[in-house]
Amino acid sequence: MEITAEYDKDFYAWLMKNAMLIRNKQFTKIDSEYIAEELESMGKREKRELLSRLTVLISHLLKWKFQSIRRSRSWKNTILIQRIDIKELIEESPSLRYEIENKMMIAYEKAKLSAESETGINKNKFPKQCPFSLEEMLKVEFFPESSDVN
Repeated sequence: MEITAEYDKDFYAWLMKNAMLIRNKQFTKIDSEYIAEELESMGKREKRELLSRLTVLISHLLKWKFQSIRRSRSWKNTILIQRIDIKELIEESPSLRYEIENKMMIAYEKAKLSAESETGINKNKFPKQCPFSLEEMLKVEFFPESSDVN
């Protein structure tokens, strides 16, 4: 079976065969086009995961700040878990830190929608710009002060 055909029929076998070819320095036999696509796809997944975790973190910080009456251990633990996971992603791939700064506004817009769904607070009542800096959001001890809205 041709190696490119393996990609569609048995992805795992394709991966293992290409890994073996690379280890054996048989570069002319590897499926370089599909390998390049897979590498790019892996990078995009990392970026999406980071954006997703940042969105959850911001959403919970918004809920914490703007609906303090409903604060719970669950919210606090979600905030702490997202911080740990975001820091771990950035430690494993430091260049993602630049991506997070570029994607803050997108994450904030998504977080406002999520917080609106979960709290009943109209998203337009939240600040236009994210009220938290990246540095604040990643600090273990940071929990915003109350600023309840109706």
